[in-house]
Amino acid sequence: MKALVLTDFGDADNFELREMPDPQPGPGQVLVRVAATSVNPVDYKIRHGGSAIAPELPAILGMDVAGTVEAVGDGVTGFGPGDEVYGCAGGLRGIPGALAERMAADARLLAPKPPSLSMREAAALPLVSITAWDGLIDRVRGLDGRRVLVYGGTGGVGHVALQLAKANGAWVATTASSEDKAGICRDLGADEVIDYRQEKPEEYVARLTGGAGFDVVYDSIGGENLDRAFQAAGLSGEVVSIVTRQTYDLSPAMSKGLSLHIVFMLIPMIHDRNRAHHGEILRGVGNLVEAGKLRPLLDEHRFTLEQGADAHRHLESGKAVGKVVIDVG
Repeated sequence: MKALVLTDFGDADNFELREMPDPQPGPGQVLVRVAATSVNPVDYKIRHGGSAIAPELPAILGMDVAGTVEAVGDGVTGFGPGDEVYGCAGGLRGIPGALAERMAADARLLAPKPPSLSMREAAALPLVSITAWDGLIDRVRGLDGRRVLVYGGTGGVGHVALQLAKANGAWVATTASSEDKAGICRDLGADEVIDYRQEKPEEYVARLTGGAGFDVVYDSIGGENLDRAFQAAGLSGEVVSIVTRQTYDLSPAMSKGLSLHIVFMLIPMIHDRNRAHHGEILRGVGNLVEAGKLRPLLDEHRFTLEQGADAHRHLESGKAVGKVVIDVG
């Protein structure tokens, strides 16, 4: 098979297209003929090196996958050859990823591909959908009738969190940096869109909540934005963050009695802990897709496997709108 192999940590120039032996499905695994994968920030962070979850080199990255089952290993009963599947199933330490024509994947991490989606669309959803679901459904104390603020409404995780909150009965505000992006957010169901370049947290909290603050704030940005999330949350509110790799002053959260939920969705993959829940989440996501309540937002640029390095560069540039997808087969 063809595979895009990372030969050294650092720049995207370190990817090399190679012929590699086809993987074989082990117990509990399925062999997937990869149709598409997508690039997430964690992918290029692993590519840079220095991460405890980085694989040994040479390595095949690519966490998200959509494709067709070609064979199943011992013990697999839920899938068979010809089934179309999607999931977040590799690309880190000890688990080769989807930047290849075939991938041996743990069947527990997969779910049937939503029939209404193309392979490209399905490949955009797994990691970001699981991340959004983990924070909003598994952690938060319900969404129906609550005021939710999602930071980054056209980002990978943000655009799914927006739709997931709306599908579960919330009133949803989100942030955007341009009128074009604001329009996309409204099309995805946002009740209000905040131009964060023009309004400070205290201003949009006053305008949209009468100064009371939001019941739930989903921070998909990280860094100093967590401080803004604390400002935007109301008394006894809940803040979800997916990027918290620095030191924070928690006194604003203490003064409001906030609950802080820190999401790291790769834990089941890394530690082989409750992997089946990821498959369950993706089945739930598929139901929302088929009900017309959730759809992926794809960046307009298209990339082939041979152009995988360019896909990494495009996402890392910060210019992507939605998910960057790579067509593999």
